[in-house]
Amino acid sequence: MGSDTPLLEVTVTGPRDVGGADEGGADRLHLVAPDASGEPGAGASSPEPGVVSAVCRETDLPVFVLLRLNDSWTTTGGELVRLVGLAEDYLGCGAAGVSFGFLDADLEIDTEVCGHLANSLPGVPWTFHRAFDSTLEARRSWRRLIPVPDLAAVCSAGSPRGLESGYEDLLACCESDPAIAALAMPGGGLLAEHVPWFVRAGVRQFHLGRQARPGASYKSYVDAGHVRSWRLLLDNAARRSVGA
Repeated sequence: MGSDTPLLEVTVTGPRDVGGADEGGADRLHLVAPDASGEPGAGASSPEPGVVSAVCRETDLPVFVLLRLNDSWTTTGGELVRLVGLAEDYLGCGAAGVSFGFLDADLEIDTEVCGHLANSLPGVPWTFHRAFDSTLEARRSWRRLIPVPDLAAVCSAGSPRGLESGYEDLLACCESDPAIAALAMPGGGLLAEHVPWFVRAGVRQFHLGRQARPGASYKSYVDAGHVRSWRLLLDNAARRSVGA
């Protein structure tokens, strides 16, 4: 993948999602365990290592796995030890990276916890997930996150309510600073009409959840045709941006 080709990440919940994502042209998989309702949204958690192994056996794409053991954006010292061990298990199963995000009691990026995880997994790329959108001041949060080692992306919708509410704020952040644009991965209600503007702002990573599934439902498996339509959209937007 060239430096100007946007990276497309697709959420998967098990090996049956892999074929559609792979065939459709995804570049990276984000593996999560859905909550009790079957939705891998705010209640998503860490999958079992056996699921990670099964997914990794189905694809050559890099798989990033969610590190989260409760339904809040905080963690405890005991959980932190478990998360490091879980991450090591995932990497041993073939995962290429991890995804996590923790906030402190003041709804600021918990750089101590995030830094501990990153430093415990040296050289392992990771993404900060949408806990970012629950912080109080986005630009301050970006400044706190950017120096943390091995950060590959920040999945954000600009608002806890999704891109429907946060699109303009996230776009403005990306336009204001190339370092933010390089790490931003819009996700959480991404629409086709958002893509050209993000690409023009320098964004080169995009995240799909329910958009990759028939009926936009997690009861359906990831569909190659749905993913391919986004792949073409991203590639066309990138070509037009270079031409402009």
